[in-house]
Amino acid sequence: MQARSERTRRRLVRAGAQMFNRNGYASATLGQIAQAAGLTKGALYFHFASKDGLADAVQEQGHAVLADFVHSQREAGVAPVQALIDMTHWLAWMLHEDAVIRASFRITGECAGRQPPVTDFHQAWITEVLRLIGRAREAGQLRGHTFADGPETLLSAAVCGIGVLSGTGMPYPELRRRAGALWDSLLACLVPAEHAGRYDVHASALTANLLEAG
Repeated sequence: MQARSERTRRRLVRAGAQMFNRNGYASATLGQIAQAAGLTKGALYFHFASKDGLADAVQEQGHAVLADFVHSQREAGVAPVQALIDMTHWLAWMLHEDAVIRASFRITGECAGRQPPVTDFHQAWITEVLRLIGRAREAGQLRGHTFADGPETLLSAAVCGIGVLSGTGMPYPELRRRAGALWDSLLACLVPAEHAGRYDVHASALTANLLEAG
């Protein structure tokens, strides 16, 4: 019974992501979401008391997928700067392929300042970026910067840019090419010139294989 309930919940989260992504948070209705999941509104309310609760669940699922990717990178011993590059390429791929990640970014943007706030997937992403920057700085892999938060600001803007480009409907091969070109420029700002050759701006072989398999 518990396994069936969990499957139903996953169906609702996936349907919620599809409707939030297609119609926007404000316009998506619980009736539409229940219908997309092939369930009744009663079944939806059994799992989620409100649209905010479902939006939280969508973003929590997005965060869990992100955390799994970050964990796999760390377990594989990917260097922090390369992991930052790989995360950007992973995001470009997931924004193209995964409704939960797309919806997570859209919900965050549309619900900014909402009270009570829904879960903030963008903040979860930035938190992971900050952790990697901290590890890279501790390992001496970053250049010295006049402003201590320079890399954080630069990468936050880069992530937002990837999201915007994806939202234009840009084909994934072009988005991937642009992400690589972006990192070709970013590395010159972030790492010592003699270290730039250590990194693959088109993602490490580990991540490239993962995305191709996906």
